[in-house]
Amino acid sequence: MSSEVLKIDHDALLTLCSEIEKNYRIDFEDYDRFNVKRGLRNADGTGVMAGITKICSVEGYYISDGERIPKPGKLSYRGYDIKDIIENCEKENRFGYEEVCWLLLFGSLPTRAQLEMFSSSIRNARELPEDFVEDMIMKAPSPNIMNKLSRSVLSLYSYDPDPDNIEVENLIRQSLRLISQLPTIMSYAYQVKRKKYYNKSMYIHPLDLTQSTAQSILRTIRNDRKFTDEEAKLLDKCLMIHAEHSGGNNSSFATRVLSSSGTDTYAAISAGIGSLKGPKHGGANIKVHEMVEEMEKNIADVTNENQVADYIAKIINRQAGDGTGLVYGMGHAVYTLSDPRAEVLKQQLEKCDLGEELSKRFALLKNIEKMTPVVFKQQKKHSKIMCANVDLYSGLVYDFLKIPCDLFTPLFAIARMPGWCAHRIEEIITSKKIIRPAYKSVSLSNVYVPIDERKEPVSPKEYIPTEERV
Repeated sequence: MSSEVLKIDHDALLTLCSEIEKNYRIDFEDYDRFNVKRGLRNADGTGVMAGITKICSVEGYYISDGERIPKPGKLSYRGYDIKDIIENCEKENRFGYEEVCWLLLFGSLPTRAQLEMFSSSIRNARELPEDFVEDMIMKAPSPNIMNKLSRSVLSLYSYDPDPDNIEVENLIRQSLRLISQLPTIMSYAYQVKRKKYYNKSMYIHPLDLTQSTAQSILRTIRNDRKFTDEEAKLLDKCLMIHAEHSGGNNSSFATRVLSSSGTDTYAAISAGIGSLKGPKHGGANIKVHEMVEEMEKNIADVTNENQVADYIAKIINRQAGDGTGLVYGMGHAVYTLSDPRAEVLKQQLEKCDLGEELSKRFALLKNIEKMTPVVFKQQKKHSKIMCANVDLYSGLVYDFLKIPCDLFTPLFAIARMPGWCAHRIEEIITSKKIIRPAYKSVSLSNVYVPIDERKEPVSPKEYIPTEERV
């Protein structure tokens, strides 16, 4: 088979598109007619209850007399409020991500001895298998590092002496391996992308196996390997708040769906990474960054609430932004009055010496947070309670840490690895059933027609792409 990229005549492609448009359309009324909950969401926006977990609790409202009542957001890992975890790590002036990994995987707070044993295991497993970097990362550079992470995780299957064993002992071994090695994979993938797509030098630094995860990340992605303790501990907090978000989020649910089939760890985790890449999930932090850059170019004074509000109105009315009408970084499926992760990042940014440029950007983000609900009410003529979500402020934290935009979502994936692994283990141990929801077929019965009696498809010239229709 030729290695040449498949090329399709434009008219032929339009014909194929017309067939897709004709045969894939489903009327929205059918969802109501058959009581089908799109996106596994109830009519009030709450998620359909699909499982039980002990790993994490995400709270943003309560139900009273069948009505959804907003409340301040709360995020708990194994019953411990994430804000309390971060506050205590700050008091003791130590890194906390490794402790969070232990907590999510094993269900309790570690003793000092347990934490040191666990952290040492993480550090010592960072090295990738022999020839892995050359064969799996350098030979096929990726324009998106998330795809490289997914491919590399799948490739680790080939380097595992017991890849398909789903006994708990083996799941723990594989989980530790992935938590340890994904940051290393990300660093190499970024350096390869710099060379291939930006024509810049690669900086391959030897690993320092005495450092925390946050320290190791900053050391390996920076040309000079230098960083401050303040910077490393700020990144550590980012990793902590992104580590888990209950089983209903798209990537954790994807991981659980694949795990329920009995497949291997690498296949299941790769699915989680693929899900997280999407702009409606973890990739939203890139969309926020793009939106903010556009607003900075088009708003005379980003510190002026009224000017920011006017531009938000344009975004909502699809006259600006990416044309979706979405104000990225605002709103959440569960959180209503507040997202505790956004609150943590905002508080941390208040403590940082951001400098003039980033201080203006911070002011813009706070104006977006304040004015979006107001503008939404004015433009849509009804109130919608919404808060800033974690993506609104995470990009500014990464900008302050001089982390390139290419790594925003990959860092999310690195942070979320212990959460995915914990959900995989919980699904295998507790559920014992393959996840298999039902889909209602609304296709009509057809009678097979001999090939010479079939009508020709619509002319390509008659096909109008969906987005161009009124």
